[in-house]
Amino acid sequence: MSSFNKLKKTLIAFVLFFILSIVAAITFIHHQLEQPLQLKETQLLTLTTGTNFGAFTKQLVSLGAINSNIWLKSYVKMFPEKGKIKAGTYQITPQMNSIDLLVLLHSGKEHQFSITFIEGSTLKEWLNILQNHPDINHTLNSSDYSYIAKEVGLDHTYPEGLFFPDTYLFTANTSDLDILKRAHSKMDTLLNNEWGQRDENLPYKSPYEALIMASIIEKESGQHSEHQLISSVFINRLHKNMRLQTDPTVIYGLGERYKGDIKRIHLREKTPYNTYRINGLPPTPIAMPGKSAISAALHPEMTDYYYFVSKGNGEHVFSSNLEAHNQAVAKYILNK
Repeated sequence: MSSFNKLKKTLIAFVLFFILSIVAAITFIHHQLEQPLQLKETQLLTLTTGTNFGAFTKQLVSLGAINSNIWLKSYVKMFPEKGKIKAGTYQITPQMNSIDLLVLLHSGKEHQFSITFIEGSTLKEWLNILQNHPDINHTLNSSDYSYIAKEVGLDHTYPEGLFFPDTYLFTANTSDLDILKRAHSKMDTLLNNEWGQRDENLPYKSPYEALIMASIIEKESGQHSEHQLISSVFINRLHKNMRLQTDPTVIYGLGERYKGDIKRIHLREKTPYNTYRINGLPPTPIAMPGKSAISAALHPEMTDYYYFVSKGNGEHVFSSNLEAHNQAVAKYILNK
């Protein structure tokens, strides 16, 4: 055998050995990275802007997710594109392995936090919920409603009722202002859609007046099945130029002075929200109404009801005349 052929065989053997060594190394490293993260429970991992790959792997070691960063760093040296990670807050679980984690950080799919605002809640309650959420960037340091309306970009200087109650998902450090803007956009879209399909002969001059009515309906009953009936009562009264005489508006007008019960002096006090003393609707909504109440305000049941009284179990008795109403009051309120 010539020296050339020997050299050729030696080179081939060396190349094969080199390739097999690389394959073996990749296989071994891949096997190491396929092991589950050493976590006892789900955790949040935050990568700040500018965090490089080395700092990220050290962060994993300090969290106890991995024992050593050598395998991750070796893997990324062989596959540099795998090391392109994005800043953000991510949820990592014990079921994940290091490769799963790299895929997640490369995708930029951050963990979604949530915040819930219930139907019938007020802006004051919303601001308190926002302020107490630890993952929100708090930028609204003022409780001045006109300031909030300006910052959100509302057409009204008084923002009560203009945000849709729902559960909103967001990434870490989303601002309270951004959440309010989303809630307003959702309310605006829903209200305008319902307004465009409203029933005829309703006593409203604008969608805003319908929103005021919806907020009253919402506060009167948490039973969606009753919303259209309650709406019919108030609309019938408005058509007859009767005062609404609804307690939730009185309570809203009292503000901090309300201590759990309405007194006679409160009903006699003429405030913009005392519908026992004023004609028509109060000047603004009194809460954030949900879809059911908004729909009811614009699509009321056709009835001859002018009165209703609570049965004490969340339901109401509806009456067409004062005599029947007084009988219901005697039965359910006065226990006669």
